[in-house]
Amino acid sequence: MTIQQIFDLAIKMGIDSDLRGRASVLKMLKRKKEQYEKLGKEQKEEFDLEALTNPYLDSRIHFDSEKNPIKKILAGIDMEGDEIFLAEKLGVDLVLAHHPRGKALASLADVMHLQAEIYAQYGVPINIAEAIQKSRIEEVARGVNPVNHYRPIDITRLLKISYINVHTPCDNLVANFLKKKITAAKPEYVGEILKLLKEIPEYKEAIKQGAGPRLFAGHPDNHCGKVAVTEITGGTEPSSKIYEKLAQAGVGTIIGMHQSEEHKKEAEAAHINVIIAGHMSSDSIGMNLFLDELEKKGIEIIPCSGLIRIKRFKSKK
Repeated sequence: MTIQQIFDLAIKMGIDSDLRGRASVLKMLKRKKEQYEKLGKEQKEEFDLEALTNPYLDSRIHFDSEKNPIKKILAGIDMEGDEIFLAEKLGVDLVLAHHPRGKALASLADVMHLQAEIYAQYGVPINIAEAIQKSRIEEVARGVNPVNHYRPIDITRLLKISYINVHTPCDNLVANFLKKKITAAKPEYVGEILKLLKEIPEYKEAIKQGAGPRLFAGHPDNHCGKVAVTEITGGTEPSSKIYEKLAQAGVGTIIGMHQSEEHKKEAEAAHINVIIAGHMSSDSIGMNLFLDELEKKGIEIIPCSGLIRIKRFKSKK
């Protein structure tokens, strides 16, 4: 496979597993194209053309050395200078990160719009969800603005090692994975969800590492009510003001990767149970679902940087 084929597969899998539905994502891309066509010459020059084909701008091909086909990948959650020098030593063809860097990090706030649409699926009026998220999206955009985005990418260019990151597509994969498991289990109590999560291999391993699923708010004996996987995908944490609206919409329990103290307090005030599945472990599930498809095509995967590699298929080797 080439770099472009690997990236295109990631985007396809992300769209297919998007909680909003494939049709909704394609409709959004069509709307972007229509908006682009109406822009003036100067505006078109500044427009990010990637947005016309990629609905997840926090995922990008950062550098393509054009060394194809790809036979060996060093994959991890955060791929910085240390990991890139390791990649050179190991002689890999591609560095594959989960968390965004470069222009993908600068565009992190762009994918947060999908959160409002997911809240709407759980009963929060879309106009309210969008209004609440607006200030948070602007806050995140300001927060990433001063970051040294291109630091690891500059290293890969100098070493001529290809570098891509796949963020929201993999987060979509784990969100869809967890939603299906929880829906099929039909849990009645919060403790039942915790038990279910702890049976998933990546979370089992995370428990050994001291970072397994935890109850941040509520009690194991509480009825879980309507369970929402609203904090698994969508860039980063939402606005802390959303919990009151989720409670009003009938949500009793939310599943997330991580949560700040401010968000925890707001969730408690809204009487919502909060289960934090784990950050690196949840990211690992999403990455693994993608990496399995690459490994099926004969590509060697070397995990590092917090990636808990679990295969869900039997290798021919």
